[in-house]
Amino acid sequence: MENTVFLAVLVAALCHAGWNALIKVGLDPLSTTTLIAIGSALVAMPFLPFVGLPLPAAWPWLAASAIIHLFYFAALIEAYRTGDLGQVYPIARGAAPLMTATATTFFIGEHLSAVGWSGIVVLVAGVFLLSARGGRDLMRFDRRAVSFALLTALTICAYSVVDGIGARLAGDPNAYSLALFVLNAAVLVPYALFRDGRAVIPAMRVYWRRGLLGGALQTLSYGTVLWAMTLAPIAIVATLRETSVLFGAVIAVIVLKEPLRAVRVAAALLIVCGLVLIRMQ
Repeated sequence: MENTVFLAVLVAALCHAGWNALIKVGLDPLSTTTLIAIGSALVAMPFLPFVGLPLPAAWPWLAASAIIHLFYFAALIEAYRTGDLGQVYPIARGAAPLMTATATTFFIGEHLSAVGWSGIVVLVAGVFLLSARGGRDLMRFDRRAVSFALLTALTICAYSVVDGIGARLAGDPNAYSLALFVLNAAVLVPYALFRDGRAVIPAMRVYWRRGLLGGALQTLSYGTVLWAMTLAPIAIVATLRETSVLFGAVIAVIVLKEPLRAVRVAAALLIVCGLVLIRMQ
């Protein structure tokens, strides 16, 4: 993997942690997630005339991704309703890399070296250690929150594989990502209005700036990831993206005032070791 791609995915991870923190701060998760989806679409639409639409071969993958993303947002929202960011976010992101690496090996024939697999395993171990003592005591895990976090991980694996393939078939990964952001908003907004339209609409009026900021972060983050997936193995890019848990942990401690424990330092060291091994892939 080129240094440019490696560093770009790390920047994408920081942006990803930023918009996830926006979901948890000061507003109902459904309202904020909907605002961010709208913000992403508003950011993406002005660029579509310049990049054009993806090739027709990518359209079925776009449609499948929009449906998977709906389940992803629904599961993530439910997890955040009851779980701390420092607990839910690492669980949701931590289970996905191994799922994705396994799926890409069996379904699209991407084979990683022993060093690459070692890096993924070490990084995932750090992610799970980070979640083991998130913002709550381990013995007080909310089963509902954890269950939805694991469901979120499954959807992350699914859309990572689908979008990795779709971006490669699109002719231009930017065209694919921009179209995806618009399509996601078209799917999520009706869902949000159906679920709780009376709360979502006032939030859109009051917090539109937050939605635009989150949308810009999401567009930059996932657009970069899809571009990277056309240049490097999907599993490696997806795993590197999960370094966002480090940024998420910092946000959880500094902004949300969740407790800082020594185990988070140990987890950070594991994640860094995993990064070094992945860079050697």
